[in-house]
This record gives sequence, structure tokens and C-alpha cells, in this order.
Amino acid sequence: MGWHSRTRTLQVFDTELSADTVEWCPIPQFSNVLACGTYQLQKGDEKETAENCPAPSRIGRVYLFDCNPQTSFIPPLTETQRIDTPAILDLKWCHVLISERPVLGMATASGEIQLYKLMESQQGTCGLENELSTGLGPDRLALSLDWSTGRGESDVRVVSSDSSGSLTVLSLGEASLTAVCQWKAHDFEAWIAAFSYWDTQIVYSGGDDCKLKGWDLRMGSSSPTFTSKRHTMGVCSIHSNPHREHILATGSYDENVLLWDGRNMKHPLSETAVGGGVWRLKWHPTEEHLLLAACMHNDFHILHCQKAIEGQDAPCQVLASYILHNSLAYGADWSRLPLSNSTPPSPQEPPQTSIGLTESGGHLRIQYESPTASFDTSLEDDSGRYIPDQCSLPEKSSVPDPFTSPARDSQSLSCLMATCSFYDHMMHVWRWDWSPEDKQKPSEPVLSS
Repeated sequence: MGWHSRTRTLQVFDTELSADTVEWCPIPQFSNVLACGTYQLQKGDEKETAENCPAPSRIGRVYLFDCNPQTSFIPPLTETQRIDTPAILDLKWCHVLISERPVLGMATASGEIQLYKLMESQQGTCGLENELSTGLGPDRLALSLDWSTGRGESDVRVVSSDSSGSLTVLSLGEASLTAVCQWKAHDFEAWIAAFSYWDTQIVYSGGDDCKLKGWDLRMGSSSPTFTSKRHTMGVCSIHSNPHREHILATGSYDENVLLWDGRNMKHPLSETAVGGGVWRLKWHPTEEHLLLAACMHNDFHILHCQKAIEGQDAPCQVLASYILHNSLAYGADWSRLPLSNSTPPSPQEPPQTSIGLTESGGHLRIQYESPTASFDTSLEDDSGRYIPDQCSLPEKSSVPDPFTSPARDSQSLSCLMATCSFYDHMMHVWRWDWSPEDKQKPSEPVLSS
């Protein structure tokens, strides 16, 4: 069965500071909550001399939103809170409740891991309250964090990587966030650290030394369980598949996504060129073969990884691309909010941000200006995929059924995503719809592409 793929923008939000991370809350009853983190380097006055010019400061802000995507013609996001912080390099929600509250972890340029709990107000809105923080050490930036709870693990721990090349594993107690162990893992910046969600004593790390490493916390940190140089540039993204044991996705500045079987880290299962440095990778919350990639200079892509996971040594197929950001594609996440399978109508009123929407020739058009670029293009071809103006329209083609279960052959899939880009300081909320290809009726005229 052929399928149609369609992406559609729901809202664009100006974060004012450079946006680099977005995270939907994974707790079911709070899946309407979205957090976005920003990073801004503030340089001294250009008139200052090198001798008396102060060191540049790094500031940030975390935004909190409530999302209701079911209301037609109304932007789905409502900002509920903003908190000024040190510059934020990474945000991650804990996958389970802690003391009956959702908790958001933050990796900051001040070298701290900060934890915020999500509280409900009497007005029914949610807000973040600073709960705990701990420093990783002097003269370093916290670059990433991951929770051990990807599959509901009750032993809640955090792993973080930093600019000194070190990894830190932290244990969360009732009133403390304590470093359990810290070690030098990479020669330069350790861009990313992540747990194996199937065996949380296993930690993976990637660094600017182009190395991907594995660590078994039961064996100590004196030497890694493996070191891979399969990536040819810095390794900056790692995500353990929460649905399929042993499956790991990694991304690098070398513009490739690699899938691995953790039992054999000598050779990857597949290699997929995505045309941009892969800053973040996110497995779908329920569909084990779908992977969202933030590809820095080449936008955002949804990959179908079934053949690779099954060992067929094939690149992952790009099912959909979202190309409407003007700047470095950094943050990306799937929402767990349910959506109706029917594709919503195009908005008729402009969202309450600096963007305009109009209809032209059957295409939704979007345009806005930013400090770095301007954008004015038709968004969709006949299959509902976004295209730049300078590209010729592809011929109509069918894409394969992305699901392996015969029971799903006639079902549609609708997903909500949030993505953000750096220098144009924009966050987008958009949806992706898969639907079975309609059979052309004999009496209908065939339209040319």
C-alpha cells in the first residue's frame, strides 16, 4: 500500500535568544507541556581593549508552554512561563514522576545540572520551580544530560557530559543531587552522554575527538568497553531505542546517522547521509522504527529505520522533511499528545508572532524576517511535502507502508513535533500526517504535476 506524507506548520514562536533545545513532557497527564531552552553569548563592548574587556557571558532562558492542538484556526501554544537562567545547552524531562511531580533537567553554561519540578497553580496552569542543582566542576560548560528512566527505571540517575571532556553520573535522593562518579572520557568536548535504557549500568558518550565510547559503570571508569572511530568528525548525538533492545542511534558533524546493535559495536547496522551535522536524534515515543533528526545545516528529517534494525544493511529512508527554519537546526522532539487523523485546514489568520500566512495556488505560504535571513516560499508540493522555490517539483510517487503490522495497513498516523533553530531564535510547532494513498477514480481527471 502506498502512503502520503504531509507536514504542516501550526505555529512559530520567537524565542528572542538563540534557541537550541525543545522537550515535550513525557508524563501522560502532562503531555501538553512543552519546554524550550535558549543560549546567548554576550560579548563585551567593541570599544573595550583586549586588556580590560571582560570575558563574554552566556545567558539563557527557559520557556514553558501549554499546548492544545485540537482547536482550529487558533495557535495551539500558550506561553505560561519564562525564567532567565544561565545559557542552556540541553533540556530533558525525567520519564517518570519524582515525588509525584514531573521534573525537568537542565545542562547549563555555568557548569551546573539544574532540576526544576513542574507545579500546578490554582488557575490550572503549570509552572517550573527550581528544586535542586549541582556543579560539575570549575571552568566547564555542561553540554548534555540524559535520564536513566527511558523505560520506566525506578533507580533515577542522570548522566551529563561537559566541555572538559568529562562524564558525570549523578544520583537523585530525596533532597539532593549527588555526583556518584566523574571521569575524563574524551580528549576534547564531550558533546553527548546517554544511558542504555535497557541496561542503565551502560553509558554511551561522544566527543569532539571523533570517538564514540561505551562505559560499564559496574567495571569502573578506567577504560571504556569499546571505542569506535566509525564517525569521522565529532560525535554529538546518541539515543537508545526504548522499544527495541540493543538498538542505538548516533549522529555526528560528519552528517551521518549510524544505527548500532549494542552487542556488536565494531560495525554499524546502517549509515544514512542526512546532509547536515546531526545535533539531536529522538526515537518516536511509541513507533520503534521512526527516528527524528535535527541536522544543523540541513533542517529536520523523519527517518524510517525498519530495514536497518532488522539487519538488512540498508540506509534509513527519509519519510518527511521540515525545511522552514532559517538557521541551524538544533532542538527537536516528538509530542505524546494525541491528534485526530484528519489533517486540519490551513490557518486563515496569522499566528500571534511575526509571521504571515496566506493561501496562493493551493499552497500555504509563510514568510518572516529574522536578523540572519528572510524566507518566502511555497511550502507544499502535491504530496503535501514542503519544497523550496528553487527546486523543481518531484514526480508523484508512493512511499511504502512504514509499519510492519498488517493490522495497521489502513490506519493513518498523525504526530505533533516541536523544533527550534539557533541564530534566527525560532521555535516551530508542526504536525506530520501519514495517510493511505487514495485510489484514483476512473471518472476523475488526472492533474499533471
